[in-house]
Amino acid sequence: MATTVNSAFNKFMKDYVNLDSDQVVKARASRNWLIKQINNFPGKNDDFPALYEEKHFGFGSFARSTKKRNLDDIDHLVCMKAQGLTYTEYSDTIYIHVPDDIKPFSKLMQTNADYLSSIKVVNRFVKHLDAIPQYKKAEIKRNQEAATLQLSTYEWNFDIVPCFYTTEDSNGKSFYIIPDGNGNWKKTDPRLDKNRTTRVNQLRDGHVLQAIRAMKYWNKRQTMATMGSYLLENMILDYYENNSATQWIDIEVKYLLQYIKENIYSSVADPKGIQGNINTLTDDEKYSIFSRAYDDYARAVDASQSENSNPAYAIGKWRSIFGLNFPTYG
Repeated sequence: MATTVNSAFNKFMKDYVNLDSDQVVKARASRNWLIKQINNFPGKNDDFPALYEEKHFGFGSFARSTKKRNLDDIDHLVCMKAQGLTYTEYSDTIYIHVPDDIKPFSKLMQTNADYLSSIKVVNRFVKHLDAIPQYKKAEIKRNQEAATLQLSTYEWNFDIVPCFYTTEDSNGKSFYIIPDGNGNWKKTDPRLDKNRTTRVNQLRDGHVLQAIRAMKYWNKRQTMATMGSYLLENMILDYYENNSATQWIDIEVKYLLQYIKENIYSSVADPKGIQGNINTLTDDEKYSIFSRAYDDYARAVDASQSENSNPAYAIGKWRSIFGLNFPTYG
């Protein structure tokens, strides 16, 4: 229970939105331990690729500090040494060429093709992760581009994504190449996502991350179609590229609801410059999100106008926006 909108939001964020700080410490330690085990694989197994440890990289919302509760997955790129491999790019697909004498990659080729199979590479990771004694009770499997570990001792999964790091292209840019889920490879660069999130958050005095987490909670409510977390995050960053932020979450949520209802039908550019428009929602999904943002923006305006004169009414309005986990007045 709470007697002011600010205290209600503080309690809501602490109890239901932000990750528990002790859990974050535990999760980071478990991730670091896992990466250390993976780094030992090449020295113990001739059939495991040599690793480019300096280029391992944590990615996803946990790495960017935009993860809301519950902590369900931790993503990490594990970089392999290319050892003379080359690649050809055709449209959005990367084909990796393997010289005959490059082991273990020469044993991980696509069936009836001369290219490196990303599926076989991921499965090689799965094979050796499964051999870690501490993970003997874990469920370890390939999930599209990742080797996924589902541990009974933790609430979260690990998604380990094998990758390569390219040399600079003609524009002076380098990329990560990761599995595309279909046997070939694709470009990405999560460094750009992380750097952008950090830059915009610092530009707005450190108030952006909590706004992203609050809106991710709103997005996951079963009141509308759900947009992808990455799309939502980039829409919010687009907004804060050009608008200031305050420490008051209710104010930020109000303006973000307005921005979403006004821009959900618009293109959203991939900040990495790889995918083009990342707003691939259907018209029905866009309309569902627009309608909910439209209604919730009206409720937020109403709550803002009555916050001082009738805090019980204002808290009730925010509760209608965020659901029953939002504190009641009292």
